[in-house]
Amino acid sequence: MKRSSNTSPGRGVLEVDWPFFGEICRALALKVAREYQPEVVLGIAKAGVIPGVVVASILQVEFASMAVTRRDVGGEPILVAGPPATIRDRRVLLVDETCDTGSTLKLALNEVRALRPAAVFTAVSFKTGTYAPDFYAFETENQIILPWDREIIEGGELVMRPDYVQWLKGRA
Repeated sequence: MKRSSNTSPGRGVLEVDWPFFGEICRALALKVAREYQPEVVLGIAKAGVIPGVVVASILQVEFASMAVTRRDVGGEPILVAGPPATIRDRRVLLVDETCDTGSTLKLALNEVRALRPAAVFTAVSFKTGTYAPDFYAFETENQIILPWDREIIEGGELVMRPDYVQWLKGRA
């Protein structure tokens, strides 16, 4: 997926480190556990897989994944790999890392519901826009820099992602 090189006007940047990410996952798992007992956590690849597997581990439930991507910045999400058939008649928690417009979660929800789970709820680590998932750990209007997504390999070296460099320059 191509990403925008600039933040939206008025949006700041939130750099998430590993300890903060861990706290966010614990908070999300606690919120879910107080109201819902999923049998399987379904992470939306790529970014939703990491919090999804951590939440599944904390809740001591099965983990599975599906994949959704965007070919262009601002483009509509596209299903790459659907949810597993094993979610049929089971309580599912659908997890992604962030949620802005909800277009990824809506697409994923349609695919999950087509398999007729017993119940499905949505959860994200960071609610960043107007769409309201069933559960979220932290609400912010900032652009999110994730610890596992911060660096990429260019020319055989680890470097900060160029779009993140631009975001941080815009913050200065």
